[in-house]
Amino acid sequence: MDEVVFITGNQNKADYVARYLGHPVKHQKVNLDEIQSMDLHEIVRHKVRQAYDIVQQPVMVEDAALEFTALGGLPGPFIKFFLEKMSLQDIADLLQGKDRSAMTRCVVGYYDGTDEQYFEGSLPGRVPEHPVAAGGYGFDPLIILDGFDVPRSEMRPEDHDRTYFEIKPFGKLKEYLENRSK
Repeated sequence: MDEVVFITGNQNKADYVARYLGHPVKHQKVNLDEIQSMDLHEIVRHKVRQAYDIVQQPVMVEDAALEFTALGGLPGPFIKFFLEKMSLQDIADLLQGKDRSAMTRCVVGYYDGTDEQYFEGSLPGRVPEHPVAAGGYGFDPLIILDGFDVPRSEMRPEDHDRTYFEIKPFGKLKEYLENRSK
């Protein structure tokens, strides 16, 4: 498997993904432009190409979204900005009296200067009426995945790990990279 640089500011995420891939993954924090779009593929396409232009070796990037059915998919990929400006409770209150169903999605992009691949993962769930920041990362307190009674932030580690790789399609990337190097 070729060496890949994971463009992320989160060393723990890079270590986690490297363990999962069973292959060393270099980690590099690079300031990338955040284009404004509701289309995760468009966002990741821009990020992966820009990242490659900067580091000049195979790269992978990812972006995630939390889509509320009642709000036509918002906040979607803008969830990180909502989390910066609003409390978890204020975000959950946007759905007061509305359908609380939601979808968490992630797109991972890979680009080596020639070959460009995108992998998507998603899981449905619902937004709790009263989220609590008990752990997890990002919007984990805001999504109770179908089949569970607690938000991702309160899941048992084995359930959190299993659902992480259903949402984050690193397994699809791993399969692609392994098949490519045969």
